[in-house]
Amino acid sequence: MNLKKIIAAAACFTIAASLSGCGNIKKDSGKLSIVCTIFPEYDWTREILGSHAEDVELTYLLNSGADLHNFQPTADDMITISDCDIFIYVGGESDGWVDDALSEAKNKDMKVIDLMDVIGDSVKEEEVVEGMEAEEEEEEEEEPEYDEHIWLSLRNAGTCCRAITDALCEKDKNNADSYRKNLESYLGQLDELDGQFTEMIGSAKTDTLIFGDRFPFRYFTDDYGLKYYAAFVGCSAETEASFSTIAFLAEKADELGAETIFTIEGSDKSIARSVIESTSSGDIEIAELDSVQSVSDDKVKSGATYIDIMKSNYDVLKEALN
Repeated sequence: MNLKKIIAAAACFTIAASLSGCGNIKKDSGKLSIVCTIFPEYDWTREILGSHAEDVELTYLLNSGADLHNFQPTADDMITISDCDIFIYVGGESDGWVDDALSEAKNKDMKVIDLMDVIGDSVKEEEVVEGMEAEEEEEEEEEPEYDEHIWLSLRNAGTCCRAITDALCEKDKNNADSYRKNLESYLGQLDELDGQFTEMIGSAKTDTLIFGDRFPFRYFTDDYGLKYYAAFVGCSAETEASFSTIAFLAEKADELGAETIFTIEGSDKSIARSVIESTSSGDIEIAELDSVQSVSDDKVKSGATYIDIMKSNYDVLKEALN
């Protein structure tokens, strides 16, 4: 068992113990209760609910902007999950606490949606590409590590939205027609944006991205035939790259004539800057792509949506690749 799993198990044991004495703390409003761990799930559900969102208790657990890989639920979170009608989570190693949460659930009729299970054979193992630093625990793991960032594929998003709609229709049959209609409208938006990415990337002057950061975009790049080099895998907790990794990425940037080094949101960009400083020209831009996994409540209240964030990624890539 790696350190991440040990920490998750210990935290869940503590929370479960505190939960046993909580009783019926959460007031039953009579509304359909839905709990989502990350922002994409929350926003997809909100879109499918449409005008009925006001009649539902919809909870977004990581609304503080916490990283999925470091999140541990509070006792209040566990109580909210325990009573909910629909629980939606990613299903990767970072969600190791979920089994304990569900074992403590009071609502035995809860509909549970594991999104990695939903996309089935489309789940990918984490990939260590040339030049990338692998974490020591990954090198020692006997079981394969699976890439959790399934939501960065617009095509996976459509599959997940269908599963969420099925659950809503099962739990709220009176509004099933409305949910189906909202789904079809939203799938149209996803398909349209997918087509725009396909067209833009298909005509781009380069098909390779260089990330001076961890790389959570494998599902996305595989959808459009993009290649990549990066400092770390998407779930890495590393923040400093070795000299050899910096040198390798700089050499690749020179070899490919790269004009942009990419980072993800929240990065201090120090690795990207080091890569650029190590290139022969030193004249390379830094561009930021959003992995949509740490969207704060403030951003949600300001109107952030999954589609809008992915459209922003489109704009960044269009400028960088063309």
